[in-house]
Amino acid sequence: MTAGHMVATDVADDAPTLFLIAGEPSGDALGARLMAAAKRLTGGKVRFVGIGGERMTAEGLVSLFPMAELTLFGIFELLPHLPNLIRRIDQTVAEILRMRPDAVVGIDSPGFTVRVAKKLRAADPAILLVHYVAPTVWAWKPKRAAKYATIYDHLLAVLPFEPPYFEKEGLACTFVGHSVVEGRAGRGDGPGFRQRHGIAATDRVVAVLPGSRKGEVSRLLPDFRATLDLLRPSHPDLVAVVPTVATVRDRVAVAIADWPVRTLLVEGDTEKYDAFAAAEVALAASGTVALELALARLPTVIAYRLNPVTVALYRRLIRVKYVNLVNLMLDRMLVPELLQQDCRPDKLAAEVGRLLDDPEARQMQIDGVAEVARWLGQGDIPPSERAARAILDVVAEHRSIRPQEDKPRTGEQRP
Repeated sequence: MTAGHMVATDVADDAPTLFLIAGEPSGDALGARLMAAAKRLTGGKVRFVGIGGERMTAEGLVSLFPMAELTLFGIFELLPHLPNLIRRIDQTVAEILRMRPDAVVGIDSPGFTVRVAKKLRAADPAILLVHYVAPTVWAWKPKRAAKYATIYDHLLAVLPFEPPYFEKEGLACTFVGHSVVEGRAGRGDGPGFRQRHGIAATDRVVAVLPGSRKGEVSRLLPDFRATLDLLRPSHPDLVAVVPTVATVRDRVAVAIADWPVRTLLVEGDTEKYDAFAAAEVALAASGTVALELALARLPTVIAYRLNPVTVALYRRLIRVKYVNLVNLMLDRMLVPELLQQDCRPDKLAAEVGRLLDDPEARQMQIDGVAEVARWLGQGDIPPSERAARAILDVVAEHRSIRPQEDKPRTGEQRP
């Protein structure tokens, strides 16, 4: 950073500059894989700036500000942070207009990235705007696809049925697959995890995943604790493993300190995926982790709770029967979803207990998610490489039609 501004990495002057914006850990993972793929495809001749978390930082990004400031969800959960978010939106737009990168790539987090894109489109229509993880208009209102067509130049879809919603509005959309298949979710070392943490072969391990947002963990962890309390009498050998991320680690650590069963807090992908392999059942907040659990073939119960007023507003818009992508893709309730008033310890304990005690119920989930795993990673090319190829191709096309004087300058030469 120089004089309050970002400076692109020192690579060749003609290397493309990508301004990446991730707003939560799942987007940070997508962004990191995208960066790694782009570096492979270009032989390192690509420049990254923007906003990201630990994973993108490890790939060489210097974040404009901490990504944790954007990890919010829900209308009423957002309100106390609104002034800071508005300031960060304006700061991001100003930095992009100053740097004039070859492309701005928003990675999910539409509450922030779409607002940035709208302001950029109004300020400078020549800036190339790409969004990675096509907005779920099929879940809300398909007509909203027309709105995105006025903002973006290109979308990257992670689900195979998404492109037609946008293409019929004239917005180019490329299906790239979900890069979650590139992780180790299905290749964890369960015996090694048990040995490392002194977990006996006879212990029953439950992976507990309360989410990556502060509001999520605050709402769900008390119910998850009570759920384990209800399960303990019939399962005295229960061990809870709680994978977490840096944004909520301290909050989670305090909350689980007095849990009624032996509880381990772990961090990092290796520990998380090894925990999946060691576990028999998972209790998880709705989100991308549900796809990782599907890839790990770990039977799961999904839970979620939002502010009731937020839910009332969302229910007027939402058009789908399920919140879990596994159920959405299968169009049936394979993975139990206990949401809002159903997100209660007694109901959660009943579903988790059923999966612990009924081998047939566990096997039914394992068999059902196999089809979803195939859909997520169609083809031989890794999803992150497909995404990187699509972005680099769009950048090359845009450069070929962009006036020479409009092309971005690099490093300290930028105004």
